[in-house]
Amino acid sequence: MDFNFSDDQQQLRDAVAKWVQKSYDFERRRKIEAEGGFSREAWSSLAELGLGGLYIPEADGGLGMGPVEGMVVMEELGRGIVLEPLAQSLITGAVLSGHADAATKERWLPGIASGEALVVLAHQEKKARYRLDVCAATAAQAGNAYTVSGTKSLVPAGDQADAFIVPAQLNGQIALFLVARSEDGVAARGYGTQDGSRAAEVVFDQAAATLLAADGLPVLEHAVDIGIAATCAEGVGAMEKTLALTVEYLNTRKQFGVLIGSFQALRHRVADMKMQLELARSMSYYASLKLNAPAAERRQALARAKYQLGVSLRFVGQQSVQMHGGIGVTDEYVGSHYFRKLTQMEMVYGDTLHHLGEVSARMEETAGVFA
Repeated sequence: MDFNFSDDQQQLRDAVAKWVQKSYDFERRRKIEAEGGFSREAWSSLAELGLGGLYIPEADGGLGMGPVEGMVVMEELGRGIVLEPLAQSLITGAVLSGHADAATKERWLPGIASGEALVVLAHQEKKARYRLDVCAATAAQAGNAYTVSGTKSLVPAGDQADAFIVPAQLNGQIALFLVARSEDGVAARGYGTQDGSRAAEVVFDQAAATLLAADGLPVLEHAVDIGIAATCAEGVGAMEKTLALTVEYLNTRKQFGVLIGSFQALRHRVADMKMQLELARSMSYYASLKLNAPAAERRQALARAKYQLGVSLRFVGQQSVQMHGGIGVTDEYVGSHYFRKLTQMEMVYGDTLHHLGEVSARMEETAGVFA
């Protein structure tokens, strides 16, 4: 299999890398974090690169690209630990492109592509424990109109979003709806998260909604898998930068007049960090390449990838802090912000133990088929 990137993909990577380097340095990130963890200006700047429309067809104002381009972009954003949730535009762009009616596409897709509209997935509930088939939110139908009621937690930039894709129970099964934040009955309470970004608790109280998919669970699973693949790629970028910062520190810090980077024990630990990074990179590639596979194959692949990423994220982050010492957890040092990002990403879309369970369960199912 050819893992080389095309010229167009490499140009896309270079464009995003230059934006991160020139327009999203550490000082700007700290300022955005201090102001709440989300910047409309930075969001618009990302959209000017066309990134909001990465998964949106050209006919709807997007770029019409695919999972590999998404992976390339998210790796570079991970290197800059960018706070703005571009992965949400990948998710919602794909869901609306594939399942919304013509009027809904016309209303929302060009805005998502241009950065004028931020639409996010609001699926997590406190009692769900990462399970997508557990949903307490409900929907009601009156003729061709729908309303949604329920509470969603940890919604990315939920108090800044213009609309939400929301799973809710309808006629005994999970359906997917689009709900604008401007509708009556929608309330969002925002807060900062561990990595410096922004999330919200969003309450829907008989809020008017547009039906996207009556059989919504398979669509929701695909949406979350897109999010997992994006998180894997972002994690690879963040780990690469964490490793570089650690090596730079080891080659600068002296103990007893000797650079600590010359100590064999620390060199071995750096080698172990590199190994975990490369394992994560391989599984990130695997995740992105499986996004368009049949559902069962895709879900198994994404669970495996997220499990490996969880292991790698934890290992690289903890080793970096241990080799830095006290400075590694101070807010003034950039490395601590990467550590917080790596720690939070392990929990996104299911933590490591959750996905280990998913892999085991699917292996048992497969074994049962061939028994």
